[in-house]
Amino acid sequence: MVVREMRVSIIVPAFNEEKLIAASLHCMQQAVRSFVQLGWETEIVVCDNNSSDATAALARAGGARVVFEPVNQIARARHTGATAALGDWFVFVDADSHPSPELFADVAAQISSGQCLGGGCTVRLDERIFVADCITYVWNCLSRLTKWAAGAFIFCEAEAYRQIGGFSMELFAAEEIDLSKRLKTLARASGKKMVILHDHPLLTSARKVHLLTTADKVGLLTGSLFRGRQMVRSREACSPWYDGRR
Repeated sequence: MVVREMRVSIIVPAFNEEKLIAASLHCMQQAVRSFVQLGWETEIVVCDNNSSDATAALARAGGARVVFEPVNQIARARHTGATAALGDWFVFVDADSHPSPELFADVAAQISSGQCLGGGCTVRLDERIFVADCITYVWNCLSRLTKWAAGAFIFCEAEAYRQIGGFSMELFAAEEIDLSKRLKTLARASGKKMVILHDHPLLTSARKVHLLTTADKVGLLTGSLFRGRQMVRSREACSPWYDGRR
């Protein structure tokens, strides 16, 4: 099945990402050629999530359309980007990640099949760190088993995104899992599927491994074990994602 006259929006939430966003946008500009070769239209929308650095200027210089979200919240930044996007399909990519043309070609194949409602992909860190690699391996296995998309890379039909109400504004972390669950429910009801692509993993930054202190890591682990959903509803409990360390 060949899909024609398609438009794909790449949506990038960005909070104080001046160190990495230029290189990431360069990779995205190369990767979208996989869509362009099919005659599809593309756009890159960066949501500047109240950055205090040169993120917005660098995004514009990198060829992106920039929109602004004043409230620091990953779910809200992604949703604001999606609200401004014009595509028939959305691809959410984090500002510290490098999608390949091959990965976008895999997304295009899923869109063209007419059988897919959305999904994600496995991820690979840009540094070899044993413990982090082990955690990433476990996540990739869990992602493929449950069809939960990693936050760094999510794609879905725009109408499906709107139908389920988009990302939850109540969550400060794990919003991608919540979205994946609701997309799965809609996919089952509509006779379509969620997929986790794995042939060409997304390359993403390992910086948090270095930036998080031991206390941060212990706090996140104990919080996730004992507070669960209460934790991800609290900005303070999720502070390592919001304290501006980059």
